[in-house]
Amino acid sequence: EDRILQCHVRNLLGPLSPLIETYLREAGFLHVALIGQGCKLDPELISALVERWISETHTFHIPCGECTITLEYVHLQLGLLVDGSVVTGSIQFADWGTVCYDLLGVVWF
Repeated sequence: EDRILQCHVRNLLGPLSPLIETYLREAGFLHVALIGQGCKLDPELISALVERWISETHTFHIPCGECTITLEYVHLQLGLLVDGSVVTGSIQFADWGTVCYDLLGVVWF
């Protein structure tokens, strides 16, 4: 049975709005928004990675062993900062327990 995932790219089509571009530049994410432009996904590769993902250990199980994606790898590949202030968007309320649960799926107190 063919088990290839259907992949959809949700990239920005066309030029960025100056307002959005300003916010992305200030947050240091502008280059990330532009990464996928003109890029094609390989559904077979993505499907293979999904099948090899072990959620209990947060690793990919591949023939030569296990590997995981760390914040250092994200920093090296995408140039995103992994320390400093967190970018979460606009928060209009102070119920941080709800915010943490929405973003992380768990709350520790």
